[in-house]
Amino acid sequence: MVENVIWPAYLDADVSRSKGRRVPLDIAIDEPTVEEIAAAAQQVGYDAVIERDQTYPREYERRGRVLIKDADDASKNDLVQAIAAYVTALRE
Repeated sequence: MVENVIWPAYLDADVSRSKGRRVPLDIAIDEPTVEEIAAAAQQVGYDAVIERDQTYPREYERRGRVLIKDADDASKNDLVQAIAAYVTALRE
């Protein structure tokens, strides 16, 4: 079982690449929440667990993180980009 950690900073349009953003700006999201990330991960077909008391090492604000379980079939980059696309779709 592989667990992937998805931090909101990976998808945040206000975060630079050097500070942790992993998606291009055209699919990045303004202030993503762990709830949106978890909902998008479930839409993609993965089990998601929210951990609210975690802080991304490059940030001071405690925004939490999402653990994605059993994502053996996708690379982390593909997973993060798919979640970013679904969060955008959920907001529309």
